[in-house]
Parts: sequence; C-alpha cells; structure tokens
Amino acid sequence: GRGFAFRRKQKIERQYRKLLKKRRQVDSQQGDQFTDTYPEHLKHLYLAEEEKLKKRRRTPDDSVSSEEKLNKAAETCTFSSRLVVTQEKVKNKTSNQKAKEEYEKIKAEQARKKEEAEKRKQQREEAQRLYKKKKMEAYKILSKKTKKGQPNLNLQVEFLLQKIQQNT
Repeated sequence: GRGFAFRRKQKIERQYRKLLKKRRQVDSQQGDQFTDTYPEHLKHLYLAEEEKLKKRRRTPDDSVSSEEKLNKAAETCTFSSRLVVTQEKVKNKTSNQKAKEEYEKIKAEQARKKEEAEKRKQQREEAQRLYKKKKMEAYKILSKKTKKGQPNLNLQVEFLLQKIQQNT
C-alpha cells in the first residue's frame, strides 16, 4: 500500500531533486559570472567603464613615464596650474569615494540638526523653568492669608504694584 514508507521514499526523492536543481543553478551562475552580457539599457556605461580600466591598465613603464612627465610639468608650471592638476585628480573619484563623501555630508548635516534641536530643547526647558518659578512666587504671594483665614489684600496690592512698575 501507500503507507509511511512510501511517503518517506517520496520525501527523499523530492529532497534529492531539489539538491540537483540547486547544483545546476550554482553551476550556471558560476558560468555566467565571467561572461560579458550586460543589460541593454546599461550597456554603454559598462563599456565606458571597461575602456577606462583598459587605459589605466597600460604597461608599468608607460605609467612611470607619465608620472615623470606630470612631475616635470608641475615643477615648471606656476602654483595655479598645480591647482588645476590637483582639481583634475579630485574630479576623477570613484563611485565609492563619492558615496563616502555624500555619507559624510549627510552625517554632518544630521549632527548639526541634532545639535540645534538639543539647543532649542534646552532653551525651551530653561524658559519653562523660569516661567514656573515666577508663577510659584506669584501664587505664594497671592495665596497668603491673615490669621483669621482671610486673603491678605495688602500683599496682593503690593504684587500688582510691582507688576505695573515692571511693565512700564
């Protein structure tokens, strides 16, 4: 019949097929890894990058001589032309360097905003503390009572007089 042994056999067969399928996918991925097939809409970018790399990969003798030429040119030129050379080097940044710079900019902006928010919070807390202090003093003066439990009108009038004098 179709008991537990049959189900176990089917399960093992399924696992085996799955394993074979994974191996085929891994093999095909490794094969695709070294081919030059690019998406059509990005092909021009990849080809341009390849050209740049080919130009950079020239023989070491060429690179040494070009560096020597640059050094000689820099020595003979004025300071302003040296700035131009360094600016050209700065312009030729890799995407990783650009991303790092942008990340640093964003981090600095976030830190600045956080600092400003902290200052505003401290100022607000200080203002609230002063406000509560004034309120408490006013409440103490206005809530004083005489021995018989009546409100002390002399203190209230003095408080109002002080308030008017401060405003003018």
